[in-house]
This record gives sequence, structure tokens and C-alpha cells, in this order.
Amino acid sequence: MSVARFWRKIPQRYNLIGTRCGTCGTYFFPPRSFCPSCRREGKIEEYRFPGKGKVVTHTVIRSASEQFERQTPYVLAIIQLDEGPRFTAQVVAEPGEIQVGTPVRPVFRRISADGESGVIHYGTKFVPVR
Repeated sequence: MSVARFWRKIPQRYNLIGTRCGTCGTYFFPPRSFCPSCRREGKIEEYRFPGKGKVVTHTVIRSASEQFERQTPYVLAIIQLDEGPRFTAQVVAEPGEIQVGTPVRPVFRRISADGESGVIHYGTKFVPVR
């Protein structure tokens, strides 16, 4: 299997695929195989998040590792999706544009590259809703 195909086989990376408990209605990202509240009675089903949410908190990265130093400064935020799950993601915006509560939506962007001619990694980042 090629490296590119390997990364495409990870649906959570490109499509915000999580799970939902059909019994209690709780959403999970990343996906879970069982509901911690319902235990064995929980009916877990795959769920594709639309990705709309808001910034819960954020920071501006001004000094990054070699792999990300060309992107500095960049905004790293905890995003809460409308369905409830929270996770860390990069927000593509000027540092001054982002505040707690800023509504965001997902975009598909380049995450990193392994050197000048190495593998390019793509994934989900977020942008402010205007």
C-alpha cells in the first residue's frame, strides 16, 4: 500500500468521522467503540460531523518546531463542534482575528511535509465563519 493511500484510509483525518450513541445521543470524536454512559446497551453508529463549531480557547504559536516554523505565527485552538465534542486544531486566520466564541468551519489544507521532496500530509483545519 502506498503512503498516500495509507493516509486516505484514515477517514477521521479528512472527513471528521466520529461516532454517536444511538441510545443516549452522545457524540464522540475521535470515534469510540462503546458509550461510557450506556456501556453495553449503547448502540454506537458512525457519524460524519459537518464540522461547524466555535473556539473555546486559543493560543498563538510564534516559535515552532522545524517542520512548522515557516507557518509561524499560527493559531492553535480548542474547537467545540456544535454536537459537543472538543479537540485541538489549527485555525487559518490572522492571530488578532480569533477570539473565544468565534464561529468556525472546517477546510481541507496542507498540514505538513516531510522535507523538500517528501510526503505531503493533508488534513482538516478551521477558518472563521464570516
